[in-house]
Amino acid sequence: MAEGRDKPGITLDLTGYLTGWNAAAERLFGYRAEEAIGQHVLFLYPEGDEDTDIAEIGLDPNGAPPTVRRRHKNGDLLWLGMEVRLIEDRGAPIGLSVHFLPIEDRLSPEDKLRLHSRIIEESDQGIMIVDADERIVSVNAAFTRITGYGAMEAIGQTPDLLRSGVHDANFRAEVRAAMHRAGPWQGEIIGRRKSGELFPQSVTISVVRNERGEITHAFSIFSDISLRKEAEASLHRLANYDAVTNLPNRSLFNQLVNQALTVARRNKDHGALLVIELARFSAINDTLGHDVGDELLVRISKLFRATLREEDVLAKLDVDKFVVALLHIEKREHAAIVAGKLLEALARPIIVDAHGLHVEAHIGIAIYPDDGKDTATLVRFADVAMTRVQQSESGGYLFYSPEMNQRAKEHLRMEHDLRGAMGNGNLQLHYQPKVSLRSGQIVGAEALIRWNDPERGAVSPGAFIPVAEQTGLILDLGAWILDEACRQLREWQDAGLSMPPVAINLSGRQFDRNLPLRIEAVLDRHGIGPDRLKLEITESLLVRGEDEVIPTMNRLVAMGIGLALDDFGTGYSSLSYLKKFPISTLKIDRSFVIGLPKEENDCAIARAIVTMAQQLRHEIVAEGVETHEQMAFLRELGCDQLQGWLFSPALPAAKLVAMVEADQRLAL
Repeated sequence: MAEGRDKPGITLDLTGYLTGWNAAAERLFGYRAEEAIGQHVLFLYPEGDEDTDIAEIGLDPNGAPPTVRRRHKNGDLLWLGMEVRLIEDRGAPIGLSVHFLPIEDRLSPEDKLRLHSRIIEESDQGIMIVDADERIVSVNAAFTRITGYGAMEAIGQTPDLLRSGVHDANFRAEVRAAMHRAGPWQGEIIGRRKSGELFPQSVTISVVRNERGEITHAFSIFSDISLRKEAEASLHRLANYDAVTNLPNRSLFNQLVNQALTVARRNKDHGALLVIELARFSAINDTLGHDVGDELLVRISKLFRATLREEDVLAKLDVDKFVVALLHIEKREHAAIVAGKLLEALARPIIVDAHGLHVEAHIGIAIYPDDGKDTATLVRFADVAMTRVQQSESGGYLFYSPEMNQRAKEHLRMEHDLRGAMGNGNLQLHYQPKVSLRSGQIVGAEALIRWNDPERGAVSPGAFIPVAEQTGLILDLGAWILDEACRQLREWQDAGLSMPPVAINLSGRQFDRNLPLRIEAVLDRHGIGPDRLKLEITESLLVRGEDEVIPTMNRLVAMGIGLALDDFGTGYSSLSYLKKFPISTLKIDRSFVIGLPKEENDCAIARAIVTMAQQLRHEIVAEGVETHEQMAFLRELGCDQLQGWLFSPALPAAKLVAMVEADQRLAL
C-alpha cells in the first residue's frame, strides 16, 4: 500500500475480509495490523449497523465519497469520508483499496463541550453518569423530573438509589457483563422514585474507555414508559377480557383452551366444556336498566368462579352467555356434577339494588375427546346441547351426543331446503278464521305458513320456524309471508270478494325502525289499503326498550295498521307495558284455553286477562278453542273473538273464500 501512506488505508478481498492495514489506519482505529488483518470489515461497524449493506463492497467508485460511521477500538464513533478503488490483476478484479478521510470538527473544543452539555441538560430523557467506582457524578434535569431526586441528593450515591428490588443479583451481573463488552446494554427495567413508587423504564447503559481501553465512566440514558405500559395493558385487557366481568373473552378463552388441549392430547386426558346461557337476562337488563344488568353479571361471574376449581377456565362469550372449560375430569359424569353446582349457585335470589333477582340457566356440555378434539368444535357442540335444553322450556343441563350431531346436520339441510322452498312454490299460506262471539260471523283470519316438501311431505312450522329464527332466514321468510298475504288480498279485491282483514305474525328480528317503510312498499306494490292488514307481535318484543319499540309501533298505527299482542300471558306480561304500547288486540294463548272451564288456574288467568283488556279497551281473541264448553265460558267472560278447531282449522285461500261466501257461522 505505497500509495496514500498518509491516509488511513485498508485493503479487502472481494468478500469484505481485510488483507491490508496501514499505520494511519492503526492510528485512526486503535487496532494493530495483526489484530485487524483477517477479520471482516464489519468489525469496524457500530452496533446496529451490521444489518445494512457493506458500503466498502457496494460503493460506486465513480460516485462522490460518502460519509460513514465507524467504531474505534475504545467504542467511540468516528465520522469518516471514504474512497474506494478496485484492485485488478490482468484486468480481473481481485480486491478493494479503501482510504478513509477523517472529517474535521467544525466546532472548537469549548463550543463542542458547551453544545454537548446543553443537549444533555435539555434532553427529555433522564441521564445519569457514574465513575469507575459506580458513584454518580452527574445527572440532568430530566433525571430529577422522572425520579424525584435532585442533583445534590444523587451525586455521590450509587445507582442503588433507584434500585426497586424487583431484579435479582443475576440480572445486575448480566448488565455489568454486557457493559464490559463492546456495545451498550439496552432493555426495560423497573426503577423506584424518591416517593417509593415503582415505575417501568427503557434504559440504555454505555461505558466510556480511556486510551488504554479501561472503563472510566458509565452513563445511563432512560425514559419513563409508564404511560406506554398502561396503554399496552389497557389494549391487552380490551383485546382479551370482558369489560363488565373482567373474565376472559372468547379470544383469550380460545387461546387458553387450545394450549390446554395440546397438553391433554399428550397426556391422554379427558375434559369437558360447558356453555351456560342465562334465561331472561335481557328482560331484567331492559326492565331495570343496564347498571343493574351489569352488576348482576358481575355477581353471577363471582358465584360461578367460587363454584369452580382454580384450574378450571371461566369466560364470557356473549351478553348473557358464559363458558367453562374443565381441563381435567376423571369421568364425563363429573361434568354433570359441576353443571348441577353451577345451577345451584343460581338457586337463591341475587340481590342487586334492593331487587331480589331470580336467574335460571341452560347448560350444554361437550366432552373432550369424545365429542370434539378442538376448541371450536367443543364450543359449537356444547352450544347445540344448550339450545336443546332451552327449547325444552325447562332449566337444567344436557350432554351433546352423536344423535344431536345428526340433528344438527338435519338442521343445516332443513335450512338449505327451506331457502329453496321460498322460490319453488313449496310454501303456501293457509288462513285460520277468527269468529265473532257476538254474531258468529268470520271477522278476520290469521295467515299461517305451510311447507309441503317433496321428500319430507308436510313439515310442521314447529320444526322449521325455529331453524329460520336461529339462522336469520326468518327475515326472508317473513318478507315472503308479507308479500304473499298482500298478493292474496289484492287477488280477492280484484275478484270483487268481500274478505275480512288478514293478520300476519312478525318475528322480533323483523321489528326494526325500517319496518314501516318495508310494509308501506309492499302495500303500495300490491295496491292494498293498510286497514286490510294486521300485525301480530309477541311479548318478548316489548322488553327491548321503549325508545326502540314505541316509535316504530306509532308509525305503524299511524299508517292504519292494527297491532295485536300474540300469545299473551306466556312472557313478560305487565300492565305497565300494555298501557304504554299502541296495541289494539290481545290474544289469549292456547295454553290458558285448553283447561277451560274445569281448571281453576286457567279460569282465573283467562278472567284476569279479559278484565285487564276490557279496562284498556283492547279487543280480545282466544286461540286454540276446541270445545263448546270453552267457547261458552269465554263468551260469558266477555271475550270478543275465538280462533280454533271448534270452528275451523287453517284453510287454503279458496276454502276460506267458500266459507265467507256461504256466510258460514259459528253455532252460538
